[in-house]
Amino acid sequence: MGAKLIIKEDQILDLKRRMAEHKKKPGPLMPSLHDAQSIFGCVPLEVQKIIADELGESIAKINGVVTFYSRFTIEPVGKHTVSVCLGTACYVKGSQTVLDELSNVLGIKPGETTEDGLFTLSACRCIGACGLSPAMTIDGQVTAQATPAIARKALEALIAEEKGNK
Repeated sequence: MGAKLIIKEDQILDLKRRMAEHKKKPGPLMPSLHDAQSIFGCVPLEVQKIIADELGESIAKINGVVTFYSRFTIEPVGKHTVSVCLGTACYVKGSQTVLDELSNVLGIKPGETTEDGLFTLSACRCIGACGLSPAMTIDGQVTAQATPAIARKALEALIAEEKGNK
């Protein structure tokens, strides 16, 4: 479930143009992957193959880097990312109920993106805000002492804002 990535020829050409510049300097892989993530919103296998061909690297090496670093994703992510911390401090204070509520509101499970491509829901192990537990983030903004009601209200406000932008 989630947004389907459509790769356009102009995006491929943009990536190849940027990689040509990166190849002029040592270590072109990471800047190329960052560009790919920026251009496509993720680095799926099709894009990894292009990078491998252009840089003369194995797909296994490219995939190893993409799957190792959390900055890169192989699936499209939504315009908005919603994450709930399930680290010990947050979990003990009820973060699972917050995650469950957000899942119900969005109609997706953690790790999925809504069909309209607007929201990706995830669970993480620790965001370093244990004193604020339970904590969640929406687009990187931390919400402290989140409850299911607080989470629902924050998400519904963002959904309403998105509907107003259409």
